Formats: sequence, C-alpha cells, structure tokens
Amino acid sequence: MKADEPEKGPQQSSAQEGRSAGGPGISLVPEPMQEAEVQAQLDDIDVDAPRVGIVMGSKSDMETMEKAGKELEDRGILHEMRVMSAHREPDVVAEYAKNAHMRGLRVIIAGAGISAALPGAVAAHTDLPVIGVPLSGRLTAAGGLDAILSIVQMPPGVPVACVGLDNPRNAAILAAQILGS
Repeated sequence: MKADEPEKGPQQSSAQEGRSAGGPGISLVPEPMQEAEVQAQLDDIDVDAPRVGIVMGSKSDMETMEKAGKELEDRGILHEMRVMSAHREPDVVAEYAKNAHMRGLRVIIAGAGISAALPGAVAAHTDLPVIGVPLSGRLTAAGGLDAILSIVQMPPGVPVACVGLDNPRNAAILAAQILGS
C-alpha cells in the first residue's frame, strides 16, 4: 500500500454492498428504484399488447360481443377476445383475471347472460376495472333482467360497471374513457 492511499478497514472495500467502485463516492450500479417509480416507467413503455380484454361466457355470445371489439378497433385500442365460463371453467377465469394486469390489460369487458356470473367472477380476482355486459338469450328470464341484476347487484368490495342489455359497444366506449383514449 502506498503512503498516500487511505487505509481500507474491514467495513470498506472497493465493492461495497455488491456495487462496483467507480471512484470515491461513485457507484457504477444504480440505486434500486421504488415500486411506484418502476410502475410509472412501465406505464410509459408503448408496447403492442392488448389494453382491453373482452371475455364472454359462451361462443354463442361472440357475435354480440364482437361489437365491442369493432368499437375498440375504430378507436385504435388493442384488445383480445376470449371465451371462458365462470361455471364450467372457474380456474381459467381466475387465472385470466389474476394475470391480466401483468400482461398489459387495463380494463376488462365481460359479457354474460342468464346468471351472468362472469363479470363478478373476473372482478373478484383483479383490481382492474371490469365492465359487465348483460346479454339476453332464449334462456334469460324477463328479457334479460336476470343478467342485468346479476351484474348490478355485486357485493361491496367487488365493483362491476354495468352497461345496457346487449350493448357491448357502450362497454367499449366506457373502456376507452377509462383508458383516456
């Protein structure tokens, strides 16, 4: 050791806490960012990932729910469409909802008829906004009133927005407003 170099004690080293020393008081490794900073930077990244998920309980709902997709396309908003049943595939619905935010979705539109459990089942597993679309059909009661009430009457802590009967276009417009597009 040269006489003009400071003596390094047991607490000091050229790489403190796993950081490379780039000179006195300089670290070549950036300080860890707070979670909010990371999220803000991730939100600023423009990727070609869908921002809106459109789900429906049955393939027979596809023709009606495609109107939401058309509205989103017209607005330049990327989306995805999936068929999944809250009753026949509850685990699939739960996994979809739990992973939606991580995959880039910011809003979920869920269309369902009869008991219309899908919007609530999705909302139970995500913190993203969920928009329910009550759908009428040959098995619905009172012209679709059962589906409307199933979506509107969610318990406290599990919010689901509800648009009019068979009106997925309004759900897409609401999703666009939520996204600020």
